[in-house]
Amino acid sequence: MHMKTVLILLVLALATIFALVCVLLTRGRAPSTCQHQPQEQEDTDDGQSLVFADLTPEEMVQVVRYLQGNLGVQLVDASRAKPSDNCIASVDVQVPAKAEVLRFLDGGGARPPREALAVLYFGNQPDPNVTEYVVGPLPTPAYHRDVTVQKYGGKVPYHRRPVTGKEYVDINTLIQQELRKAPRFLDACCESDGTDLAILTTAPRGFKSGDRMTWFVLFHSVAGTGYYLSPVGLEVLVEHGDLHVSCWQLHQVFYNGQYFASMGDLEDAFVANLLEVIRIKKPQAKAVLGSMRPRHPPGSPGPLQYEPQGPRYSIRDNRITFQGWSITFGMNPNSGPRLFDIRYRGERIVYELSLQEALALYSSNCPGGMSTRYLDGSFGIGRFAYELVRGLDCPYTATYVDRHYLAESETPKTNQNSLCIFEHDAALPLRRHFSDSQSLYYGGLRKKTLVIRAISTLINYDYIWDFMFHSSGAVEVQVHATGYISSSFLHGRGTDYGNRVGPHTLGTMHLHHIHYKVDLDVDGQLNSLETQDMEYELVKDPWSMQNTIERPYLRRERLEREDEAAFPLNAPMPRYVSFASPKPNKWGHPRSYRIQITSFAGEHLPTSSPMERSISWGRYQLAVTRRKEEEPTSTSIYNQNDPWTPTIVFADFINNETITNEDLVAWISVGFLHVPHAEDVPNTVTVGNGIGFFLRPYNYFDEDPSVDSPDSVYFSSEQDAGACGANPLACLPPAVACAPHLPPFHYGGFLNL
Repeated sequence: MHMKTVLILLVLALATIFALVCVLLTRGRAPSTCQHQPQEQEDTDDGQSLVFADLTPEEMVQVVRYLQGNLGVQLVDASRAKPSDNCIASVDVQVPAKAEVLRFLDGGGARPPREALAVLYFGNQPDPNVTEYVVGPLPTPAYHRDVTVQKYGGKVPYHRRPVTGKEYVDINTLIQQELRKAPRFLDACCESDGTDLAILTTAPRGFKSGDRMTWFVLFHSVAGTGYYLSPVGLEVLVEHGDLHVSCWQLHQVFYNGQYFASMGDLEDAFVANLLEVIRIKKPQAKAVLGSMRPRHPPGSPGPLQYEPQGPRYSIRDNRITFQGWSITFGMNPNSGPRLFDIRYRGERIVYELSLQEALALYSSNCPGGMSTRYLDGSFGIGRFAYELVRGLDCPYTATYVDRHYLAESETPKTNQNSLCIFEHDAALPLRRHFSDSQSLYYGGLRKKTLVIRAISTLINYDYIWDFMFHSSGAVEVQVHATGYISSSFLHGRGTDYGNRVGPHTLGTMHLHHIHYKVDLDVDGQLNSLETQDMEYELVKDPWSMQNTIERPYLRRERLEREDEAAFPLNAPMPRYVSFASPKPNKWGHPRSYRIQITSFAGEHLPTSSPMERSISWGRYQLAVTRRKEEEPTSTSIYNQNDPWTPTIVFADFINNETITNEDLVAWISVGFLHVPHAEDVPNTVTVGNGIGFFLRPYNYFDEDPSVDSPDSVYFSSEQDAGACGANPLACLPPAVACAPHLPPFHYGGFLNL
């Protein structure tokens, strides 16, 4: 053997021994904990965002104390108030007028006074009504003013008030009293004495203005699982409009396709053998339809998203900054998430982006289902955004923020960890190209977004509200529906209105329609609405005049009035609709932001319906109107219980005013038709049930702004792609050779119900 060969083998042996020693020395050693690297401070806000801030618990308490001492009437805590009492229904921030805010933010003007909006129910007076007061200045209130007539054109009738928790308790007590009148029927149909049945409200409550009669649907209730899939076939109509609870009465009873005047009449029909009874055994916890309990032991952990050097966003008070973005966030207890003063690279793109309403409209051949049109804002989209589950609802390492509200109580409540913020890697290129001609290179950028998320549980449904901010300058808004479907008892031709999903359960067809307000300020407040779409023109070939060619051309149009800018739901709409500034970009085009909608909406309620005007925002997939301070929202919490004489009618906003070079608002509807099926049990899945819209720059910049991202990747065939200096991806192995610090799992979401 040659000496050279011996030396080579010796070197290889030594290298192998060294590698084995390294492995043995590091085996079992935990990787180092990732070290947080503070981000460069992007935020120069200096507390200006607090002009939009939700009320603190301390401010809420001060407002309550002021009202108790300055209204001259006795106020009962709403958690125990009877309809004949006066009470504080809710307290929220009163956001100042836009002109005042912009003078403060942009013009060096004074900070607007901080005020609250208080809603009071006055049942203990000759003319019961709902009154709204603006109370200020905070933190030490000294004045209040009645704004009810200014906002709504008159007093708000008392019957329009949302149903309180105390009212539901009293209704349930009445229903339990009535159920005791049919003991033999309940035992035969449901193996129940009535006390173990769950009672679900419907809405609206009657057929005409002034009615307060509600159908309640009864279900088998099993602890630890959703009762919504176990109807027993019994529904009751309760009249609860009188100020005195003792005057409320059960008005009608429905069972298995038949109507009765009372539970006593139902019992008599059963005893006389005049009633077809479907005998349903009381379900057991382990076998109940819709149980979410795991059926198998946990497997190995799945992928985990984390930031090896800590979050790349920063949060100060109610403001988030991230790679050129700055966003002010908040939560309206009724209508849910609201964002203000959204800027990119220091320029305001959106003044306000807020959820307005969520409609769920049902069908059935049972009275409760067929009459249900839930307007979730009246129940409390923001109020019922509970604590998020770390590692499932949001990434484990996301930042979690508490939200506070005061509703149906004189004491503020906190939904801790109910809003989350995180950077998300979509595992998809935002852009990329592999060049295989002329020169050989690769360039690209991973799609990473900042996400702001909340999840509302509204009876059976859970809505996931997402607001996403991309490095391309685009804003994405998305909502996913999950949770339990609502159901009816399967009888007769029930499958004309849905699908059978259980032995006696009809998954009832329904539609979800969601409404948003988007106050875009594209390169300033004054914008116009432009549309673009394609058409074909038949032209002769310039190089061969005896032949013709169908050539696509771009049809541009500027819409002049509101009526032109109201696009009916499910009707053809120009593919490009943009808010355009009068100022051009480098290439001579108006700086613009495009609205791009993703929706599969069902059919809107016919305009002939007596309650359609209460949800007339649903007529349009997009409507653009001039912004007015007196048109802050598209609906009202009072529309649910009096849809026949709605307090706010969105259709009245559209009155053919000019929309050229004006401060404009886009009102966007998205939705989907849901025909429940077997795979909706136990829960509707988010896959395929996501809808929303984009706000995308359209000639707003001179090029894609993401080219300035520090995450960009480029390397050529002449470079060593494995070298950290040439390719940031090659820097990842040493940079992420650490374990994330995961805080202990904790959940307190059941403690504040």
